[in-house]
Amino acid sequence: MDAVRVALLREVLAGTEWLGATRRFAGALRGSVVSHGGGLLLVGTPEYEPWHLAAHLVDEAAWSGTPELAPTLVRHDARPSDPAHLAVGLGRLEAARRGETLLVVAPATPAAPLVERVSDARRAGATVLSLGPGQGELPSMAHEVLAVPDGSELDLDTVQHLVSAAAGENALPTPRGRRRFRDRVARLAEHLTAPPPARW
Repeated sequence: MDAVRVALLREVLAGTEWLGATRRFAGALRGSVVSHGGGLLLVGTPEYEPWHLAAHLVDEAAWSGTPELAPTLVRHDARPSDPAHLAVGLGRLEAARRGETLLVVAPATPAAPLVERVSDARRAGATVLSLGPGQGELPSMAHEVLAVPDGSELDLDTVQHLVSAAAGENALPTPRGRRRFRDRVARLAEHLTAPPPARW
């Protein structure tokens, strides 16, 4: 889907919750990877690999001048003989650490082995974002969730187009949640520790 089609889709969706929801999620994604200097891991399920989203995020990273948005696609059946960008297997999730962002895209509740790996990555300090079902273990452990339940007005592929386009925008709304609260606390601490203004 090109920029013109995304713009037309946004026109059609004006007045719905989807535009705000996808922009907030994209803002959280962009805020996480930019503030940590990159390290975006993208994983799906054995039946659904989000390679199309990976390609769009690579494009958005280049167009927006935000290289941190370019993800590493983590695949369930990666083989060493695959091209380098397709050869990253699930072992990469085990190596996830603080400062990295893990985006999980799944049309249905993922199987237990993937959920366990995501949980381990979160415990190791990775920021977890979930795009897909709004119920289950995965959304409950994610820092940010965009639910795309079965039977919703938009399918998962369309929502991914909206998210990737919004992530590449230069002016995104401030994401809500922990980061915003931490920013306010940081500003308050700066204010309280600043020297008093000079009196003439």
